[in-house]
Amino acid sequence: MSYVGLAVNFFVALFALIDPIGMVPLFAAATPGATPPARRRIAVYISALAFAFLLFFYFTGVALLKYFGISIDAFRIAGGILLFRLGLVMMGDEFTTKFEDAAEGGEAHLSTAASARKHFERLIVPFGMPLLIGPGAISAVIIYASANAEAGWPGAAAGVAAIFAVSVTVLIAFLSAGLITRALGRIGMTVVVRVLGLILCALAVQFIIVGVSGATAGIIRGSVAHPYPAHSK
Repeated sequence: MSYVGLAVNFFVALFALIDPIGMVPLFAAATPGATPPARRRIAVYISALAFAFLLFFYFTGVALLKYFGISIDAFRIAGGILLFRLGLVMMGDEFTTKFEDAAEGGEAHLSTAASARKHFERLIVPFGMPLLIGPGAISAVIIYASANAEAGWPGAAAGVAAIFAVSVTVLIAFLSAGLITRALGRIGMTVVVRVLGLILCALAVQFIIVGVSGATAGIIRGSVAHPYPAHSK
């Protein structure tokens, strides 16, 4: 396969796993009180974080997991716990009011850059990891890194290009979050947050089920761990 083919295949797989389009409503729900300039900066920060972490795992993932003795299943379970916590918070009032309260008073004296940094710090975990950069994305990066290693430096460059392209799509998708916020309004965003919170809780439980299923033998039925094998990530 050509280097372009490697990059395209890697990009498609990573795009499907990260799903930047599907993350847009959640990003909009997480930043309702941020000003448009601050939201744009947050989008830049998160896309840069995605690029940096995916690049890090691309070059060191296999060695890092082996060094610490961490399996992907253990990562799935830990990620599921973090996602479940986020889902519970989203179904409460504090999630939708956190950024609005900051915008109305507590952070009014901050510059756009300082406000964006404070918001970004709150979103790194679990929004950045493991929601955006989860076990599936990290697994794909490690697998493709191992495959591209056979092609030498050109293969590595193709992988880096694919990761950069996906990060750019994350940035472009998140920059459109302001349109969603304006279209739905406060009540609409509240409804979206509650529904997404429930979905995240279910997704978190599924992460834990898959992790436990992979780490054990015969305790969890395969049809429960992978209910839709044709569409599983």
